[in-house]
Amino acid sequence: MTHYPKNPETLAVLSAASPNPDANRWELRLYVAGKTAKSVAAIDNLKKICEEHLPGQYEIEVVDLLVHPQLAKGDQIVAIPTLVRKLPEPIRKVIGDLSNIDRALVGLQLRSVKA
Repeated sequence: MTHYPKNPETLAVLSAASPNPDANRWELRLYVAGKTAKSVAAIDNLKKICEEHLPGQYEIEVVDLLVHPQLAKGDQIVAIPTLVRKLPEPIRKVIGDLSNIDRALVGLQLRSVKA
């Protein structure tokens, strides 16, 4: 589901509501730069990861730094696309278009590093 929030700092919020919003909730923020191929790929890949591994437990906030460059400072964004996991803590960051699913899952701590 995609809806455009009242908050002008975001491009879009994509979410799958949990029956119990406090249980196992994942808050993710994806920083992109416009509608480039990498930005679109990152959004699509993140939606696929969330639907497969976090069904009904996530909210994705997409921030377009071409529109709101000042927002990069808050999460110390130095490369784009960058995904920031806000909840559950601790905060984690994954840089890139998330096309390497194993790397993205490890970065989000949804899967442990292979020995």
